Amino acid sequence: INRLGNVLVPNDSYGTIIEQKMQGLLESLWKEGAREVSGSKLCREIGLRCCNESSILYWAAKNNIPVYVPGITDGAVGYQTWLFSQDHDFKLNLLKDEGELSDLVFTAKKSGALIVGGGISKHHTIWWNQFKDGLDYVVYVSTADEWDGSLSGARPREAVSWGKISEKAKRVMIEGDASLILPVMVSTLVNRLGKA
Repeated sequence: INRLGNVLVPNDSYGTIIEQKMQGLLESLWKEGAREVSGSKLCREIGLRCCNESSILYWAAKNNIPVYVPGITDGAVGYQTWLFSQDHDFKLNLLKDEGELSDLVFTAKKSGALIVGGGISKHHTIWWNQFKDGLDYVVYVSTADEWDGSLSGARPREAVSWGKISEKAKRVMIEGDASLILPVMVSTLVNRLGKA
């Protein structure tokens, strides 16, 4: 069994299966002529070729919604991509993602974020939005403490001080376990949208 955060993942859903699927996917892309892809392109291809309807990547790809993973090289997918590149002329170009994010931020009339946890994904989201006067809407969900000075525990007011969240933004910090809070949030949203 494997542990990813507070989620236990059986061996048949992690490890060898990721190696097999990623190596097959990368080999197919390479044979199709791909020598350099962005992280979002790789996520899209994973969604289209390796996932079923229970996958977020599947639905994002099917609906042409880009998925950006700034730390994609920090884990099994990144390792498999690196391993493939050792004997293939293949590169993962994360700067292409940065260009796409820049375009999204600078063309958006408004921006909002649901930030689950902290770390690189949280910072990447708020970082890019400081260049357009900050996020207009933001929900933080985290169990991280504020007192240690970590980014993960930083409250929205800290990002306001940097201009990463607009002073006028609608913002909230929900302290709690995302694996409990997100299902409640989604259920409530679906209920409210169904009544609208």
